[in-house]
Amino acid sequence: MSIVTVQLGQCGNQIGFEVFDALFTDSQCSQGLCSKRENGAYQASCRERFFREENGVPIARAVLVDMEPKVINHMLSKAAQSGQWKYGQHAYFCQKQGSGNNWAYGYSVHGPKHKESIMNLIQKEVEKCDSLNGFFIIMSMAGGTGSGLGAFLTQQLQDHYSNALKMNQIIWPYGTGEVIVQNYNSILTLSHLYRSSDALLVHENDAIHKICAKLMNIKQISFRDLNQVLAHQLGSVFQPTYSGEGSCHYRRNPLGDLMENLVPHPEFKMLGVRNIPQMSENSLPYSAFTWAGLLKHLRQMLISHAKMEEGIDWQVQPPLPGLPPLGKMSLTREQRFNTSLANLVILRGRDVQSANLEPNTPAWLPAVESHRTEPAWWAHLESSTPAG
Repeated sequence: MSIVTVQLGQCGNQIGFEVFDALFTDSQCSQGLCSKRENGAYQASCRERFFREENGVPIARAVLVDMEPKVINHMLSKAAQSGQWKYGQHAYFCQKQGSGNNWAYGYSVHGPKHKESIMNLIQKEVEKCDSLNGFFIIMSMAGGTGSGLGAFLTQQLQDHYSNALKMNQIIWPYGTGEVIVQNYNSILTLSHLYRSSDALLVHENDAIHKICAKLMNIKQISFRDLNQVLAHQLGSVFQPTYSGEGSCHYRRNPLGDLMENLVPHPEFKMLGVRNIPQMSENSLPYSAFTWAGLLKHLRQMLISHAKMEEGIDWQVQPPLPGLPPLGKMSLTREQRFNTSLANLVILRGRDVQSANLEPNTPAWLPAVESHRTEPAWWAHLESSTPAG
């Protein structure tokens, strides 16, 4: 089943390019851990989800939307120059006037004015899918086009494709950002998306920045560095996986599988991702991981609500049976227990069958397994409620 990606605004289009580039590069990797036949099945499953072919060239199943042409033109050019894949020739919409970080202008002006043109582009892309799984909308929350127009288009997708799943990948702005109205834009975006989206996959700029600085050892961090980390995390979630019950066939309903496990109620739809390990490619030859060690670290990351493996608070432990509820405990000692409602583990790497989840994760849902990636690493997704 296929996923149509909608890239919105400067942030959404830049991240979308890195996501498609990472997905395609991974699917073409010839150094997998599987047989030629299994690698072929993996590539076919990946392409079915995210790409279609025209004259032998992979075309991303995506629609690019921005109110200024500069970023879209740059992304179209970079994809074409890669010589590996590209965007559709007419699968983009842009104007010459931006939204000026004004959420209301994106939602109330650009949205109604350009609704028909953008929805026609999305419909054309949907018609090229043999079987539509849903929509993956990439957008920022701080600006005007990504947040305002993104909220408007998500609502339109809900109206026109009510039976298709919709997941919004939203970028939470820096705590000390340059957009003075980013907090207002974020609140307005969340309030609208909560009514029209099926799941919100949240990434925080501050957390991704720390990963680049402390784990990737990047001295001068650029937005491209942040986007590549995001693309790696999203690829870990959306690339083909086996089920945890020993199936030898790749799952064909990626969005449905995620939401079945992580969205237990329509009101609880905010998702987060934790990846471990995260490091630069130059460090991989000198690393040695075991599944037991990775499971131990990520279990503690989950308990202590840590965003990355460095700086985990090992003193935080889950409350014991019989203790009073967290809300009634003394506030003199800060307790940062994770309050997620559902969890899903995705494992990729060598000897993944040897990973034993039972002793460490008595309340976790079954893992989703794959045997594709060379280094051992895994992703953890969680569903939680918004902060009060």
